[in-house]
Amino acid sequence: MELNLICNMELFLAVLTLSSLYSFVAPDAQGDALFALKSSLNASRDQLSDWNQNQVNPCTWSKITCDDNSNVIMVSLSNMGFAGTLTPRLGVLKNLNTLSLQGNGITGKIPEQLGNLTGLTMLDLENNRLSGEIPASLGNLKKLQFLFLSQNNLTGTIPESLSGLTNLINLQLALNDLTGKVPDSLFQVPKYNFSDNHLNCGLNFSHRCVSDNEGSPSKSKTGLVIGIVGGFLGIILLGGFMLFFWRGRNKGYKREIFVDVPGEVDRRIPFGQLRRFAWRELQLATDNFSEKNVLGQGGFGKVYKGVLNDSTKVAVKRLTDYESPGGDAAFQREVEMISVAVHRNLLRLIGFCTTPTERLLVYPYMQNLSVAYRLREIKPGETVLDWATRKRVALGTARGLEYLHEHCNPKIIHRDVKAANVLLDEDFEAVVGDFGLAKLVDVRKTNVTTQVRGTMGHIAPEYLSTGKSSEKTDVFGYGIMLLEIVTGQRAIDFSRLEEEDDVLLLDHVKKLQREKRLDAIVDRNLHKNYNMDEVEMMIQVALLCTQGSPEDRPAMSEVVRMLEGEGLAERWEEWQHVEVTRRQEYERLQRRFDWGEDSIYNQDAVELSGGR
Repeated sequence: MELNLICNMELFLAVLTLSSLYSFVAPDAQGDALFALKSSLNASRDQLSDWNQNQVNPCTWSKITCDDNSNVIMVSLSNMGFAGTLTPRLGVLKNLNTLSLQGNGITGKIPEQLGNLTGLTMLDLENNRLSGEIPASLGNLKKLQFLFLSQNNLTGTIPESLSGLTNLINLQLALNDLTGKVPDSLFQVPKYNFSDNHLNCGLNFSHRCVSDNEGSPSKSKTGLVIGIVGGFLGIILLGGFMLFFWRGRNKGYKREIFVDVPGEVDRRIPFGQLRRFAWRELQLATDNFSEKNVLGQGGFGKVYKGVLNDSTKVAVKRLTDYESPGGDAAFQREVEMISVAVHRNLLRLIGFCTTPTERLLVYPYMQNLSVAYRLREIKPGETVLDWATRKRVALGTARGLEYLHEHCNPKIIHRDVKAANVLLDEDFEAVVGDFGLAKLVDVRKTNVTTQVRGTMGHIAPEYLSTGKSSEKTDVFGYGIMLLEIVTGQRAIDFSRLEEEDDVLLLDHVKKLQREKRLDAIVDRNLHKNYNMDEVEMMIQVALLCTQGSPEDRPAMSEVVRMLEGEGLAERWEEWQHVEVTRRQEYERLQRRFDWGEDSIYNQDAVELSGGR
């Protein structure tokens, strides 16, 4: 009996141990599904090389975006040359909101299991070689706003179930081999295209195949003839305008050319789903770029508030250095960068506009403007940022910068991190904006030498003196921004000269911190509605980020952890020891200098007395 009991206990412990070990190493179901996708797409050795089947969490993989709970919310594999099929295991990714696989050579059917992705807002399978019918299960995607299936080999009818997708705003089914009836409700979608199929729309039917604001990609001869004639007329008009422009410049002034010219887009730019705006559309949206609509001005131009025809509010960034050697390159760099940097705390790009003399970028309008505005420029009656919101802004900004530094390849350096470049959405969540000054850096390099760009008071000392920037340059700017959030003050304030010598906010805060006068640091607009322990924690993180040596500053991933309460105490204790030692050495040298001056002065006095 006792022997059986012992055996049973050993068996129980063995099973418990094995189950514990399995739960410890069991791969994430999301990771399994994504690795199955990589296999079904026949990815080469060089493609998605960091997708490791043995890694529990896929949130660090390239082309993958996760939310704060490590749920995969975005898979973006556009234009990568895949030629395999889609795995049904994609249906496991229940939290996915964006699936983008356009511009590959994917074959086979669209898996019915995609209908399980009930959180999906965008499904983009455009420009592949998909065949078979459109699954009726896609009608389960009640949150879907964008469905792009154009330029495939899809057959059969359009499922009636798509009529239930009441949130659809853009439906693209052109250039397939679809037949039969288009559900009437789909003609109510704001933007749709059913052209180049065998559907009941077009000249002989009551509904057009293309919505009013959507151009048809028709391959017909008529379209070709119109295109040739239009192109010829465009060349004549362009030549005339260029001659007029050239003559105007020779008279000593430069005129703006308000004309859109087909074909001026640089084909090297992978625009993906970015919308191309007409110049006239943005001119009307901003009231001819009226000064009353100026939201701000950065290193590459002004930003204007605009309202599109559909009442959508936007922010239009009008680049002003298009004629300089770096103007076109700057535009391409920003567009390419934003197209790969997708994160909830980064400002997304809606579209762009190019003419021979203009480069414009279009972003969502952030109704709560910037952190700097909310700290220092609010009008009477407007909301002051409370302490809870400031903490959330600090953490959100850190996460956005962490993504740029550690999850983009090549890494992205912002180079002008400050409160004015952190915007606030309708929920007062931080959105890092203004990538016009950003620089892409190859991961094999530690820094890059360029012209110093940024804002005084926020620029790291090594960048200012050598022109060499790195991700630690951003960490310094972020530290200054934290001090802005806590104090509500500017990075440089000459009014402080009236009472002290500390023009720089960093020096001012360091002095008050040494004197243990933390109450004098905090923004008075908070009216003491804050947690002093949390204030002290944020100041400590800021001072760690603004250390003189870039090697001593934490990485943004460490900053995120410290703001979440992990590892700050150890780093702060180490910093205090170094700072105390440094100040003691400084004071010793200062005393030696003062003593030397006194001794020389006294010696001269004695000599003068002896001379008498």
